[in-house]
Amino acid sequence: MTVLLDMLASPLMQRALIAAVLVGLVAPVMGTYLVQRRLSLLGDGIGHMALTGVAVGWLVGGALGATPHDAFAVPGAVVASIVGAVVIELVRERGRTSGDLALALLFYGGIAGGVLLIGVAGGTTANLNGYLFGSIATVTLTDLWLTIGLAVSILAVGIGLRPALFALSHDEEFARASGLPVRLLNIVVAVLAALTVSVAMRVVGVLLVSALMIVPVATAQLVTRSFRGTMAAAMVIGLAVSVTGLSVTYVYPLSPGATIVVLAIGVFGVVSLARPLLGRRSPAADPHPDVQDDVELREAS
Repeated sequence: MTVLLDMLASPLMQRALIAAVLVGLVAPVMGTYLVQRRLSLLGDGIGHMALTGVAVGWLVGGALGATPHDAFAVPGAVVASIVGAVVIELVRERGRTSGDLALALLFYGGIAGGVLLIGVAGGTTANLNGYLFGSIATVTLTDLWLTIGLAVSILAVGIGLRPALFALSHDEEFARASGLPVRLLNIVVAVLAALTVSVAMRVVGVLLVSALMIVPVATAQLVTRSFRGTMAAAMVIGLAVSVTGLSVTYVYPLSPGATIVVLAIGVFGVVSLARPLLGRRSPAADPHPDVQDDVELREAS
Protein backbone atom coordinates (compact mmCIF):
# COMPACT_ATOMS: atom_id res chain seq x y z
CA MET A 1 0.00 0.00 0.00
CA THR A 2 2.88 2.36 0.79
CA VAL A 3 4.41 1.71 -2.62
CA LEU A 4 1.04 2.34 -4.29
CA LEU A 5 0.57 5.64 -2.45
CA ASP A 6 4.11 6.73 -3.33
CA MET A 7 3.44 5.91 -6.98
CA LEU A 8 0.18 7.88 -7.06
CA ALA A 9 1.89 10.84 -5.38
CA SER A 10 4.55 11.10 -8.09
CA PRO A 11 3.65 13.61 -10.86
CA LEU A 12 5.65 11.51 -13.31
CA MET A 13 3.71 8.36 -12.48
CA GLN A 14 0.41 10.25 -12.51
CA ARG A 15 1.05 11.27 -16.12
CA ALA A 16 2.28 7.79 -17.01
CA LEU A 17 -0.76 6.09 -15.43
CA ILE A 18 -3.19 8.35 -17.29
CA ALA A 19 -1.34 7.58 -20.52
CA ALA A 20 -1.38 3.84 -19.71
CA VAL A 21 -5.14 3.89 -19.06
CA LEU A 22 -5.77 5.64 -22.38
CA VAL A 23 -3.47 3.31 -24.29
CA GLY A 24 -5.00 0.24 -22.66
CA LEU A 25 -8.48 1.34 -23.79
CA VAL A 26 -7.66 2.68 -27.24
CA ALA A 27 -5.29 0.03 -28.64
CA PRO A 28 -7.75 -2.93 -28.39
CA VAL A 29 -10.53 -0.88 -30.01
CA MET A 30 -8.53 -0.52 -33.21
CA GLY A 31 -7.04 -3.97 -32.81
CA THR A 32 -10.55 -5.48 -32.95
CA TYR A 33 -11.08 -4.03 -36.42
CA LEU A 34 -7.61 -5.05 -37.62
CA VAL A 35 -8.03 -8.64 -36.41
CA GLN A 36 -11.46 -8.86 -38.04
CA ARG A 37 -9.94 -7.65 -41.32
CA ARG A 38 -6.88 -9.92 -41.01
CA LEU A 39 -4.55 -6.94 -40.93
CA SER A 40 -2.85 -7.74 -37.64
CA LEU A 41 0.58 -6.62 -38.88
CA LEU A 42 -0.62 -3.20 -40.01
CA GLY A 43 0.29 -1.72 -36.62
CA ASP A 44 3.88 -2.91 -37.03
CA GLY A 45 4.25 -1.24 -40.42
CA ILE A 46 2.78 2.01 -39.12
CA GLY A 47 5.02 1.84 -36.05
CA HIS A 48 8.11 1.66 -38.20
CA MET A 49 6.95 4.70 -40.15
CA ALA A 50 6.35 6.50 -36.85
CA LEU A 51 10.03 6.06 -36.07
CA THR A 52 10.94 8.03 -39.18
CA GLY A 53 8.48 10.70 -38.03
CA VAL A 54 10.25 10.85 -34.66
CA ALA A 55 13.56 11.48 -36.40
CA VAL A 56 12.00 14.16 -38.62
CA GLY A 57 10.66 15.77 -35.44
CA TRP A 58 14.21 15.81 -34.06
CA LEU A 59 15.43 17.50 -37.24
CA VAL A 60 12.72 20.16 -37.05
CA GLY A 61 13.32 20.70 -33.34
CA GLY A 62 17.05 21.14 -33.92
CA ALA A 63 16.48 23.56 -36.81
CA LEU A 64 14.13 25.67 -34.70
CA GLY A 65 16.33 25.51 -31.62
CA ALA A 66 13.59 23.80 -29.59
CA THR A 67 14.27 22.57 -26.06
CA PRO A 68 14.29 19.63 -25.68
CA HIS A 69 15.35 18.53 -29.15
CA ASP A 70 12.55 15.95 -29.36
CA ALA A 71 9.80 18.51 -28.71
CA PHE A 72 8.34 17.79 -32.16
CA ALA A 73 8.96 14.04 -32.09
CA VAL A 74 5.37 13.01 -31.31
CA PRO A 75 3.75 15.40 -33.85
CA GLY A 76 6.25 14.12 -36.41
CA ALA A 77 5.29 10.54 -35.58
CA VAL A 78 1.59 11.39 -35.97
CA VAL A 79 2.11 12.85 -39.44
CA ALA A 80 4.41 10.06 -40.63
CA SER A 81 2.07 7.38 -39.26
CA ILE A 82 -0.95 8.81 -41.04
CA VAL A 83 0.93 9.13 -44.33
CA GLY A 84 2.22 5.56 -44.05
CA ALA A 85 -1.19 4.15 -43.13
CA VAL A 86 -2.93 5.87 -46.03
CA VAL A 87 -0.26 4.65 -48.46
CA ILE A 88 -0.67 1.08 -47.21
CA GLU A 89 -4.45 1.25 -47.59
CA LEU A 90 -4.34 2.72 -51.10
CA VAL A 91 -1.87 0.09 -52.26
CA ARG A 92 -3.82 -2.69 -50.50
CA GLU A 93 -6.82 -1.96 -52.73
CA ARG A 94 -4.83 -3.23 -55.71
CA GLY A 95 -4.50 -6.74 -54.30
CA ARG A 96 -3.14 -8.76 -51.40
CA THR A 97 0.35 -9.14 -52.89
CA SER A 98 0.80 -5.41 -53.48
CA GLY A 99 -0.42 -4.68 -49.96
CA ASP A 100 2.08 -7.11 -48.45
CA LEU A 101 4.86 -5.54 -50.50
CA ALA A 102 3.91 -2.04 -49.35
CA LEU A 103 3.87 -3.23 -45.75
CA ALA A 104 7.32 -4.79 -46.11
CA LEU A 105 8.71 -1.60 -47.64
CA LEU A 106 7.36 0.43 -44.72
CA PHE A 107 8.86 -2.08 -42.26
CA TYR A 108 12.36 -1.73 -43.62
CA GLY A 109 12.21 1.84 -44.85
CA GLY A 110 10.74 3.13 -41.58
CA ILE A 111 13.53 1.72 -39.41
CA ALA A 112 16.27 2.69 -41.86
CA GLY A 113 14.88 6.20 -42.31
CA GLY A 114 14.59 6.72 -38.57
CA VAL A 115 18.16 5.62 -37.84
CA LEU A 116 19.56 7.65 -40.73
CA LEU A 117 17.67 10.86 -39.95
CA ILE A 118 18.37 10.74 -36.22
CA GLY A 119 22.07 10.72 -37.09
CA VAL A 120 21.61 13.70 -39.40
CA ALA A 121 19.80 15.51 -36.57
CA GLY A 122 22.83 15.07 -34.33
CA GLY A 123 21.42 12.29 -32.17
CA THR A 124 22.28 8.63 -31.80
CA THR A 125 20.35 5.39 -31.94
CA ALA A 126 20.28 5.50 -28.13
CA ASN A 127 17.91 8.47 -28.42
CA LEU A 128 15.42 6.20 -30.17
CA ASN A 129 15.29 3.55 -27.44
CA GLY A 130 12.52 5.32 -25.52
CA TYR A 131 10.39 5.41 -28.68
CA LEU A 132 11.24 1.86 -29.68
CA PHE A 133 10.37 0.19 -26.38
CA GLY A 134 8.52 2.86 -24.38
CA SER A 135 9.71 5.02 -21.51
CA ILE A 136 7.52 6.46 -18.75
CA ALA A 137 10.20 9.05 -17.99
CA THR A 138 9.61 10.69 -21.38
CA VAL A 139 5.87 11.35 -20.89
CA THR A 140 5.71 15.14 -20.55
CA LEU A 141 2.65 17.24 -19.76
CA THR A 142 2.46 18.28 -23.42
CA ASP A 143 2.63 14.65 -24.52
CA LEU A 144 -0.13 13.79 -22.05
CA TRP A 145 -2.53 16.41 -23.38
CA LEU A 146 -1.79 15.33 -26.95
CA THR A 147 -2.39 11.71 -25.93
CA ILE A 148 -5.70 12.61 -24.28
CA GLY A 149 -6.89 14.49 -27.36
CA LEU A 150 -5.94 11.69 -29.74
CA ALA A 151 -7.36 8.97 -27.48
CA VAL A 152 -10.73 10.70 -27.12
CA SER A 153 -10.92 11.16 -30.90
CA ILE A 154 -10.08 7.50 -31.55
CA LEU A 155 -12.62 6.23 -29.04
CA ALA A 156 -15.32 8.57 -30.35
CA VAL A 157 -14.87 7.46 -33.95
CA GLY A 158 -14.00 3.82 -33.26
CA ILE A 159 -17.03 3.25 -31.03
CA GLY A 160 -19.39 5.78 -32.62
CA LEU A 161 -18.94 4.30 -36.11
CA ARG A 162 -18.83 0.71 -34.89
CA PRO A 163 -21.82 -0.56 -36.94
CA ALA A 164 -20.39 0.82 -40.19
CA LEU A 165 -16.82 -0.22 -39.41
CA PHE A 166 -18.00 -3.68 -38.34
CA ALA A 167 -19.88 -4.12 -41.62
CA LEU A 168 -16.72 -3.08 -43.49
CA SER A 169 -14.54 -5.45 -41.48
CA HIS A 170 -17.01 -8.34 -41.61
CA ASP A 171 -17.75 -8.23 -45.35
CA GLU A 172 -16.48 -5.42 -47.56
CA GLU A 173 -18.74 -6.43 -50.44
CA PHE A 174 -21.79 -6.32 -48.15
CA ALA A 175 -20.74 -2.87 -46.97
CA ARG A 176 -20.41 -1.66 -50.55
CA ALA A 177 -23.79 -3.14 -51.51
CA SER A 178 -25.36 -1.43 -48.49
CA GLY A 179 -24.26 1.94 -49.84
CA LEU A 180 -21.53 2.57 -47.29
CA PRO A 181 -18.56 4.73 -48.42
CA VAL A 182 -16.12 1.81 -48.37
CA ARG A 183 -13.03 3.68 -49.52
CA LEU A 184 -13.58 6.48 -47.02
CA LEU A 185 -14.16 3.99 -44.20
CA ASN A 186 -10.99 2.11 -45.16
CA ILE A 187 -9.06 5.37 -44.91
CA VAL A 188 -10.71 6.09 -41.55
CA VAL A 189 -9.57 2.72 -40.18
CA ALA A 190 -6.04 3.31 -41.47
CA VAL A 191 -5.84 6.81 -39.96
CA LEU A 192 -7.25 5.62 -36.62
CA ALA A 193 -4.66 2.82 -36.55
CA ALA A 194 -1.94 5.41 -37.20
CA LEU A 195 -3.20 7.64 -34.38
CA THR A 196 -3.34 4.63 -32.06
CA VAL A 197 0.32 3.88 -32.73
CA SER A 198 1.17 7.51 -31.96
CA VAL A 199 -0.83 7.41 -28.72
CA ALA A 200 0.81 4.21 -27.49
CA MET A 201 4.34 5.07 -28.59
CA ARG A 202 5.42 6.68 -25.31
CA VAL A 203 4.13 3.82 -23.15
CA VAL A 204 4.87 0.58 -25.03
CA GLY A 205 7.08 1.77 -27.91
CA VAL A 206 6.57 1.52 -31.65
CA LEU A 207 8.01 -2.01 -31.86
CA LEU A 208 5.53 -3.42 -29.33
CA VAL A 209 2.39 -1.35 -29.90
CA SER A 210 0.98 -3.84 -32.38
CA ALA A 211 1.09 -6.55 -29.70
CA LEU A 212 -1.07 -4.44 -27.37
CA MET A 213 -3.51 -3.89 -30.23
CA ILE A 214 -3.77 -7.58 -31.16
CA VAL A 215 -3.09 -9.82 -28.13
CA PRO A 216 -6.00 -8.56 -25.93
CA VAL A 217 -8.34 -9.05 -28.89
CA ALA A 218 -7.07 -12.59 -29.46
CA THR A 219 -7.64 -13.29 -25.77
CA ALA A 220 -11.15 -11.81 -25.81
CA GLN A 221 -12.10 -13.92 -28.83
CA LEU A 222 -11.52 -17.04 -26.79
CA VAL A 223 -14.35 -16.22 -24.37
CA THR A 224 -16.78 -14.07 -26.38
CA ARG A 225 -19.01 -14.73 -29.38
CA SER A 226 -19.86 -11.28 -30.69
CA PHE A 227 -17.91 -8.39 -32.16
CA ARG A 228 -19.21 -5.99 -29.52
CA GLY A 229 -18.40 -8.40 -26.71
CA THR A 230 -14.91 -8.98 -28.09
CA MET A 231 -14.18 -5.26 -28.21
CA ALA A 232 -15.45 -4.68 -24.67
CA ALA A 233 -13.51 -7.62 -23.22
CA ALA A 234 -10.35 -6.61 -25.10
CA MET A 235 -10.59 -3.08 -23.68
CA VAL A 236 -10.83 -4.48 -20.14
CA ILE A 237 -7.83 -6.75 -20.73
CA GLY A 238 -5.80 -3.96 -22.35
CA LEU A 239 -6.55 -1.60 -19.47
CA ALA A 240 -5.64 -4.23 -16.86
CA VAL A 241 -2.30 -5.24 -18.37
CA SER A 242 -1.28 -1.64 -19.11
CA VAL A 243 -1.88 -0.39 -15.57
CA THR A 244 -0.45 -3.55 -13.98
CA GLY A 245 2.63 -3.51 -16.20
CA LEU A 246 3.31 0.14 -15.49
CA SER A 247 2.91 -0.45 -11.75
CA VAL A 248 5.41 -3.31 -11.91
CA THR A 249 7.99 -1.10 -13.60
CA TYR A 250 7.65 1.43 -10.80
CA VAL A 251 8.93 -1.19 -8.35
CA TYR A 252 11.37 -3.00 -10.63
CA PRO A 253 13.68 -1.40 -13.24
CA LEU A 254 12.05 -3.06 -16.24
CA SER A 255 11.00 -1.82 -19.67
CA PRO A 256 7.32 -0.76 -19.44
CA GLY A 257 6.49 -1.77 -22.99
CA ALA A 258 8.03 -5.22 -22.70
CA THR A 259 6.41 -5.80 -19.30
CA ILE A 260 2.95 -4.86 -20.56
CA VAL A 261 3.24 -7.07 -23.64
CA VAL A 262 4.55 -10.05 -21.63
CA LEU A 263 1.60 -9.68 -19.23
CA ALA A 264 -0.82 -9.57 -22.18
CA ILE A 265 0.69 -12.74 -23.64
CA GLY A 266 0.58 -14.37 -20.21
CA VAL A 267 -3.14 -13.60 -19.91
CA PHE A 268 -3.67 -15.09 -23.37
CA GLY A 269 -1.85 -18.25 -22.31
CA VAL A 270 -3.88 -18.62 -19.10
CA VAL A 271 -7.19 -18.06 -20.88
CA SER A 272 -6.20 -20.50 -23.63
CA LEU A 273 -5.54 -23.20 -21.04
CA ALA A 274 -8.72 -22.39 -19.12
CA ARG A 275 -11.03 -22.09 -22.16
CA PRO A 276 -11.98 -25.79 -22.30
CA LEU A 277 -13.24 -25.44 -18.72
CA LEU A 278 -15.44 -22.52 -19.74
CA GLY A 279 -17.26 -24.52 -22.39
CA ARG A 280 -17.10 -21.65 -24.90
CA ARG A 281 -16.08 -21.66 -28.54
CA SER A 282 -14.18 -18.94 -30.31
CA PRO A 283 -16.10 -16.93 -32.93
CA ALA A 284 -13.89 -18.34 -35.67
CA ALA A 285 -15.20 -21.82 -34.91
CA ASP A 286 -18.84 -20.73 -34.89
CA PRO A 287 -20.38 -20.48 -38.40
CA HIS A 288 -23.42 -18.58 -37.13
CA PRO A 289 -23.09 -14.88 -36.32
CA ASP A 290 -24.18 -13.68 -32.92
CA VAL A 291 -27.47 -11.79 -32.53
CA GLN A 292 -25.55 -8.65 -31.59
CA ASP A 293 -23.55 -8.91 -34.82
CA ASP A 294 -26.78 -9.16 -36.83
CA VAL A 295 -28.04 -6.03 -35.10
CA GLU A 296 -24.84 -4.15 -35.95
CA LEU A 297 -25.09 -5.20 -39.59
CA ARG A 298 -28.69 -3.99 -39.78
CA GLU A 299 -27.69 -0.69 -38.16
CA ALA A 300 -24.93 -0.24 -40.70
CA SER A 301 -27.19 -0.95 -43.66
